[in-house]
Amino acid sequence: MTRIRIAAALTLSALAALTITPAVSAAPRGLAWGACPSGSPPGYDCAEIEVPLSYQDPDGPRITLALGRLPATDRKHKRGTLFTNPGGPGNHGRFSKFQTPSLHRQFDIVGFDPRGVGASTPVRCFTSDAETAPLKRILGTFPITAEQETRHFADAREVTASCGRNAGPLLNHLSTANVARDLDRMRQAVGEPRLRYYGLSYGTYVGEVYANLFPHRVGALALDAVDDPIAWSTGHRPEDANVPFSTRLGGFRDADRALQAFLDTCAADVRCAFREPGADLRAKYDALLDRLEATPGPISYQEVVRRTHNALTDEANSPALAAFLQSATKPVAAKAVPTPFDSAMGGGGTICADTANPRDPAAWPRAARAADREGRGFGSYDTYLSLPCAFWPATDNARYTGPWNRSTAPILLLANGKGDPETPYAGAKRTERILGNARLLTLDAWGHGALNRSACVDAAVDAYLTHGRLPARGTVCAPDHAPFDAR
Repeated sequence: MTRIRIAAALTLSALAALTITPAVSAAPRGLAWGACPSGSPPGYDCAEIEVPLSYQDPDGPRITLALGRLPATDRKHKRGTLFTNPGGPGNHGRFSKFQTPSLHRQFDIVGFDPRGVGASTPVRCFTSDAETAPLKRILGTFPITAEQETRHFADAREVTASCGRNAGPLLNHLSTANVARDLDRMRQAVGEPRLRYYGLSYGTYVGEVYANLFPHRVGALALDAVDDPIAWSTGHRPEDANVPFSTRLGGFRDADRALQAFLDTCAADVRCAFREPGADLRAKYDALLDRLEATPGPISYQEVVRRTHNALTDEANSPALAAFLQSATKPVAAKAVPTPFDSAMGGGGTICADTANPRDPAAWPRAARAADREGRGFGSYDTYLSLPCAFWPATDNARYTGPWNRSTAPILLLANGKGDPETPYAGAKRTERILGNARLLTLDAWGHGALNRSACVDAAVDAYLTHGRLPARGTVCAPDHAPFDAR
């Protein structure tokens, strides 16, 4: 799952020092593809490219980006290169999994670890395992009591202070504008005159920034699970600068919509373990949260919210979500599942560099309480993801804040009409109007990402990325499977 996990993205479990090389040449060169490191997925080639640390100083220090290529299977009829980004920010993207059989046959699929992430020049916030302890306490959770809030704030301050002490100069050059410029260097290095690209979640924001920085270099951009670029960067109103960016995106509203769609489907499907004939399943879910909020047991209120939220990113998770919620109604049955400790650091720096946020930490509990009135639990979960930005110790002068409507070749947007807990459907509809030339294709499902869930969607993406053909305006595709179908 692609997730805007700000706290997770702020850190690395690895503890090595950042290395930045001296300048060599500002011009991109062709890529020298070769064998990938031991343990890499089979079938890929790997390469590296050097890019400027700062594009405002193109002849200054350099950093290295790591790329992976899944070669086209029909080499004789290869059409070109398709770049991909899996979102995050902070997700490793070198070994792309975003393709259809048709795209894999006709294109080299090239992924990359963005600056600050993975095998590219990384950002390191910690110099010892002990320094990671505050992150582990706040990762994937949020406070619901005054005591938890005090501790959460203290841990967020400590995490960001570690980044300020240890991360070095790259921390000031992590904005998406720089990622988009890196992407343009990669485009040039593979010899493509225009960019062909698929981006998921935050990867859609990369595509939106690219389209407006380099409008004449847009070939075909398929943006799946769409971020509203204005909501992400500044907000639509001046007063939005006083709202945490992760609240401003409004994912909690679609998480609640997706939950209701799940509960309605559950009530009508005998295969759903959470189903009770004649019962109001929303009331059953709320009663579970009421009990855990008052008296935490083996599993906490926050854990139920987190696991429900994450399960709603794909309808295929419906049987497991139903079984989990049913087990959680029994006070001694359910057990907590640890949150994975993300090893990708650069994403938090990208988020805080890109987005307008309050500098007063008190804005977060106020926003969380207000958001919870529209999406219980999901509002706090989303809001506290961006708390480190209140204390973030760096800025990036290259940050891009618009305009967003530059004239480009047509751009294809994909979104889930029944709710997306990460990038809400309302934001995708706004983005269709915001961008200079965009068309929205809707999947009639809930979840995060539409590719590889519907033959109708996949065919539309194939036609667009291969031939530039857009679906008719207002097209809605059906998913291939119902939520409780066996896969």
